[in-house]
Amino acid sequence: MFDFTNRPILVTGASGNIGAATVRLLRKYGAEVIAAGPSDELLAPLVAETGVRGLAFDLASEEAVRTALSDLPLYGVVNCAGLGGVVAPLVDADVDVFDSVMAVNTRGAFLVTKYAARTMIAAGRGGAIVNVSSQAALVALDGHMSYGASKAALDSMTRVSALELGPHNIRVNSVNPTVVMTPMSASYWGRPEIQEPFLSQLPLGRYATEEEIAAPIVFLLSDAASMITGVTLPVDGGYTAR
Repeated sequence: MFDFTNRPILVTGASGNIGAATVRLLRKYGAEVIAAGPSDELLAPLVAETGVRGLAFDLASEEAVRTALSDLPLYGVVNCAGLGGVVAPLVDADVDVFDSVMAVNTRGAFLVTKYAARTMIAAGRGGAIVNVSSQAALVALDGHMSYGASKAALDSMTRVSALELGPHNIRVNSVNPTVVMTPMSASYWGRPEIQEPFLSQLPLGRYATEEEIAAPIVFLLSDAASMITGVTLPVDGGYTAR
């Protein structure tokens, strides 16, 4: 069920913490991983560690995405590239930050899905796509207007993609993690006045690890999830169950 031998899988955001953990776990199960990121330099440590293929391209450019993916045979995709933006009240929100977050988290995932799906359909092997969303798409979080909007849009894209690609035996799902204490999140979620009240509302009482997000991503890519599509799966220690 977790054998990915001869299954090429693209992971965007591979130079980030969750993306790298996903690459490592996919390699453990035999996948031919293509680790994507904004530059060869950022991908180099992971490529050296795991032996996967690195693929650098600009998510903001449709031409760059089309060129990178047009002849790339794929069985699976993980849309893991993400931008946190700035946590700020709505009345102080910066429209440039909003546009930047939407460009990566939503538009970038849209472009990758669009062009990856074309090659997956042409190959006729079926496959699976997993979008890395957020608990911020499911519940309101103070100061997360830009980020929450981008991830809620991503969840909607997941459902539409599942509907359209299902006839081609391509499944599409989202995982919606709680906070993972990465460098991107630490500047806000690591502050005691933020961390302590938040964790007090989390039934499991702790932040997630990268590996705890990578595991359900790999599950949703696998044959063990062969009847699951169109799902947004909270991986949040029970936070959204409140």
